[in-house]
Amino acid sequence: MPETQTMPQRPLRGIALKIASVCVFVAMASLIKSSANTVPPGQAVFFRSLFAIPVILAWLMMKHDLAHGLETKNPMGHVWRGLVGTSAMGLGFAGLGLLPLPEVTAIGYAAPILVVIFAAMFLGEEVRMFRLSMVAVGLGGVLIVLSPRLAVNPENVDTGQALGAVLVLMGAVCAALAQVFVRKLVQTERTAAIVFWFSITATVLSLLTLPWGWVWPTPGQYVTLILAGLAGGVGQILLTSSYRNADASLIAPFEYTSMLLAIIVGYSVFGEVPSLTMLCGAALIVFAGIAIILRERSLGIKRGARRAGTPQP
Repeated sequence: MPETQTMPQRPLRGIALKIASVCVFVAMASLIKSSANTVPPGQAVFFRSLFAIPVILAWLMMKHDLAHGLETKNPMGHVWRGLVGTSAMGLGFAGLGLLPLPEVTAIGYAAPILVVIFAAMFLGEEVRMFRLSMVAVGLGGVLIVLSPRLAVNPENVDTGQALGAVLVLMGAVCAALAQVFVRKLVQTERTAAIVFWFSITATVLSLLTLPWGWVWPTPGQYVTLILAGLAGGVGQILLTSSYRNADASLIAPFEYTSMLLAIIVGYSVFGEVPSLTMLCGAALIVFAGIAIILRERSLGIKRGARRAGTPQP
């Protein structure tokens, strides 16, 4: 591994940083949503990616890691990750303009569920019955969330919201594929390089959407979009730092605090009231996601005990 230095485990700090990153990413999504009715998704991706770069560079300078942090041994891996990651971002931003924030958040939870499937398909990871059953439960929750938007009776379907649901789901698929690429990249690349080159790739790719009609933002929208970019950079640093202070299996479940925050922000800022159907579907997705995480943590402990030659708990 390129980052071989062992970090001391500080679980409380790791959890705090994870929750802080969730708060910042929800704030970023809210900023994007506030301008989504007038600013095209590709243009929002440009601002989100471009203004994250100085934050990441400043972070690397503070760590005295700028000289080596951006080195890469797999440039094409960054390109492929950038393609699917940028697609995920653009589709998600498009969905924010069409759907309530809590609903976008709930559908986005499909990504870690889909990672289980894609990791088996593309990385050859073994998937046993428990994980498959939880994947089925999670995908069932996704269908429940989507059901009001994709009703069989056309008279009951809002075309814009149906499109938004499809876009966000496609974004979740792309986000899951991006995580699979990241799993391959971490075998040879530093975390800083993965974060930095994604921002560069997304900035360049977003410029390809210029022919589809960028707009001149108002001064207020400029501020909003720049703040979203800065928040994206800060959120990524907080997220990276959280995983350097505690085991992933410990802090990953705190990702789901974003639903509570999304409901609060959606109601207080955008006047969005979540439906019972959406909440039930989201609960199933969260249950499945946490069950998979806890199962992997348990298996990891047992594997570690076997390697160490100690009795299993």
